[in-house]
Amino acid sequence: MTRTAPMQHPTQPQTTGTVTVGTGPLTIEDVVAVARHGAGVRLGDDACSAIEASRTVVEALADDVVPHYGISTGFGALATRHIPTAMRAQLQRSLVRSHAAGSGPEVEREVVRALMLLRLSTLATGRTGVRLETARAYASLLDAGITPVVHEYGSLGCSGDLAPLAHCALAVMGEGPVRLADGTLTDAGTALRDNGIRPVELAEKEGLALINGTDGMLGMLALAVTDLRDLLVVADITAAMSVEGLLGSDSVFAADLHALRPQPGQARSAANIVAVMANSPIRESHRTDACTRVQDAYSLRCAPQVAGGARDTVEHAARVAGYELASAVDNPVVTPDGRVESNGNFHGAPVAYVLDFLAIVTADVASMSERRTDRFLDAARSHGLPPFLADDPGVDSGHMIAQYTQAAIVSELKRLAVPASVDSIPSSAMQEDHVSMGWSGARKLRRAVDGLTRVLAVELLTAARGIELRAPLAPAPATASVIAALRETVPGSGPDRFLAPEIEDAVELVRSGRARAAAEAVTGPLA
Repeated sequence: MTRTAPMQHPTQPQTTGTVTVGTGPLTIEDVVAVARHGAGVRLGDDACSAIEASRTVVEALADDVVPHYGISTGFGALATRHIPTAMRAQLQRSLVRSHAAGSGPEVEREVVRALMLLRLSTLATGRTGVRLETARAYASLLDAGITPVVHEYGSLGCSGDLAPLAHCALAVMGEGPVRLADGTLTDAGTALRDNGIRPVELAEKEGLALINGTDGMLGMLALAVTDLRDLLVVADITAAMSVEGLLGSDSVFAADLHALRPQPGQARSAANIVAVMANSPIRESHRTDACTRVQDAYSLRCAPQVAGGARDTVEHAARVAGYELASAVDNPVVTPDGRVESNGNFHGAPVAYVLDFLAIVTADVASMSERRTDRFLDAARSHGLPPFLADDPGVDSGHMIAQYTQAAIVSELKRLAVPASVDSIPSSAMQEDHVSMGWSGARKLRRAVDGLTRVLAVELLTAARGIELRAPLAPAPATASVIAALRETVPGSGPDRFLAPEIEDAVELVRSGRARAAAEAVTGPLA
């Protein structure tokens, strides 16, 4: 478990087929299949042809007496030095070794696999000038489940995710530490030999092509979009449970009201809440003239506006990811007409911005969830429930400290919502004088996604207890299904128990998708 991204997935996930990497773009689903679920990788025939074609351009320039950046010169602020032919292999090795300068905890396996796959995807476009054997080596490492050790710190998100990508390139060279598919730590030379993979001796341009991309931040963006799409459905489910358990009104979620403000995410969120609350005896019990409540608190009434706005932000981020997945990010780049041109496409700003946007909405959705949870615990606002949902208030504390845990996470999420992309520290002797900090934005977003998972889990745990305390009134069928799934591992109301394991069980219920599946078993697919 790393310090800044505690969300983990299995070390050896189940393999789910093979992803073919061609000259066209990968999808977010492709990235998740390889990174998280262990899908194999092969290089498409079109990619092989494109790679070989662009390599002939680089090899022709390598023999030119005129210096060409990245082929026969140094790099960055040292780009003015012409490198003799005999020293160019050493130039590439030195570049990778010196740039593999990361520090701190190991980055998660799924992140490293994502960034390797995305670097391979750029190589496959035929715009980088690498040799076919180099691209095939990347595919072979991914296919064998060999994962280079990459560290938390080292990327400024400009000139690519340099240090993380350099650690991967080092492994392709047969150097540095790697982990096998089962998580065993070993050296790259041994891992490659045992899997029949020949280490690559880098030629002109290749070292630069292997490290000059936004692949790490893009990979984490793809994973975050996937996670947030699921979590925002869970946020609708827990909101519905809270509205129900707090005797709130579902009339504010009517489709015609939301049509007056045609934000697409808002409408989807409201429809989800209506579906989860459908046919609720608890709700029907107070749909009478005797109910004097005119309006519910904002955390109940405005749930679709917040979760819906977050949804629309996620879809904006997904569009940006789509543009980036269709990109060939390298410097210099081999153009389709055979020119080799320097460019600035390695700057991570477009990705960095949406990573920060997602951290902001993640914090806000969690903040609203915490407010709903707190209402269950306050006897002055819970409409008849015992203080803190305790079995014997005063003797028992109920869920009092579960809300403290939730509040602590929300407070951290607010700190993590401070944008990374507004920062810049010049590097490379002022040659690289403005950087995106996109890698940092991606790292904190991963922690934020984990935090939102935990906050929603506590809301689910608390709402389930509050709803059960409304007995003999029964909950909506969808709510009952979610509570039944929770009760498979977490007992119902009673005297105080060791609460931390129950929170973790609820976290797993959310993270695994079982909470959503339980609701959808009744409602059908939620949007």
